[in-house]
Amino acid sequence: MASSSSFPAPGSRSKKPLGKMADWLRQALSKKPKERPVSQGSPRSDAPSQDGPPAPGLSSATSAAVPPDASSSSSSSISSGGRWSRDYDVCVCHSEEDVAAAQELVAYLEGSAGGLRCFLPLRDAAPGGALVSELCRALDRSHCRVLLITPGFLRDPWCRYQMLQALSQAPGAEGRTIPLLAGLARAAYPAELRFMYFVDGRGPERGFRQVKEAVQRYLQTLR
Repeated sequence: MASSSSFPAPGSRSKKPLGKMADWLRQALSKKPKERPVSQGSPRSDAPSQDGPPAPGLSSATSAAVPPDASSSSSSSISSGGRWSRDYDVCVCHSEEDVAAAQELVAYLEGSAGGLRCFLPLRDAAPGGALVSELCRALDRSHCRVLLITPGFLRDPWCRYQMLQALSQAPGAEGRTIPLLAGLARAAYPAELRFMYFVDGRGPERGFRQVKEAVQRYLQTLR
């Protein structure tokens, strides 16, 4: 008869497997789930892709960018080398009755964006110079000329000479001679100027803005 010590005690086979299973279950529950590593090569889903369209916030910021100022772009476009070939951008021709109006026009042109260089006879003519010589010199040194046509201008023979001299120095140059009609009906417009349009002084800002824009347009054609 075999010795009782060669046989395992009753229940010993079941205890060992059950103990191992309990240990495995305990370890499985105690372990934290592993985080999935994020690959450096693949961007996160919430980050905007560089190859795709920009995020809405970026596109709206780009579209809301302030465009360049119109006046600054205009002043830069008239600053060509041809502009500096003459001393003045515009010569203002007027009667003695309209000195105050001419001064207001010059102040507007010089004070606007781009700062047009104006010749005003009573201010810029050489002291002691002959009237005709100074007029011809001013017209020759100016790109454009503004004729301030008023009732006083039509009554003054000297203003008529200024007008004819301005036309003779630039007979076919479009945009160089700019008539500004003030205080007159269209029927009183001088016959010598009927082949060119005039600026109506009854318009906004008494036509000063249109005169400025006409001078700037001509300066933009210079090279």
